Amino acid sequence: MSIFLLPDHELVFPHPFLTEEHGALAVSGKIDLDMILLAYRFGIFPWYNPGEPVTWYYLHPRLILRPDKIKIQKSMRSLINGDRFTITYDTCFHDVLIACKEIERHGQKGSWIHQIIESSFLKLHDMGYAHSVECWEGEDLIGGLYGLSIGKIFFGESMFAKKSNASKFALIKLAEKLNLQGYAMIDCQQDTPHLRSLGAELIPKEQFMKELKLNILNPDLGFFKPNASPTNS
Repeated sequence: MSIFLLPDHELVFPHPFLTEEHGALAVSGKIDLDMILLAYRFGIFPWYNPGEPVTWYYLHPRLILRPDKIKIQKSMRSLINGDRFTITYDTCFHDVLIACKEIERHGQKGSWIHQIIESSFLKLHDMGYAHSVECWEGEDLIGGLYGLSIGKIFFGESMFAKKSNASKFALIKLAEKLNLQGYAMIDCQQDTPHLRSLGAELIPKEQFMKELKLNILNPDLGFFKPNASPTNS
């Protein structure tokens, strides 16, 4: 398969099933908010380094997490039922994004969350699409994640943990919240043992695309209701 060059004058993407073996679908000379929102509606996301062409990916089979299928391991139950960690939503989106950007990851040099991506997601947060989940220990931000909420799918972007189990705690609490609000899935993008241990599963591209198309019928915004005060529920 070839990688497509997107036109500068038209908002359009090739069909995601035309992606090449490793998931790269298209490149473009620019990236803007309309492109990002259209791409995510069809499971496409940008992933590139500064100074390189904007590369758009569609990974398949796709790792997704059903909010009602979240797995809580025995080692996590005392945290979930206790009061050591607390959770907030959208109280410090930029801090979470920066923490995800700066956290050291094994085998990874630098971060794909560069200035253009950072500023784009800050604007999407202001528009009500991008959201953060913050995990606290006392007054210390020790973990969290952020992503896009479109229709009834939460497209996870990145997570971080400064203390053991903090990102797991954040994801479990997010899944519980989304389940109560009728969300269909969390798109995990990357297949990792960490996410598999929490109940994420691979689904074929055909099933993923079917659910993406159904999600277009769901209205944007309004389903994800931020909670500004710390909570364990």
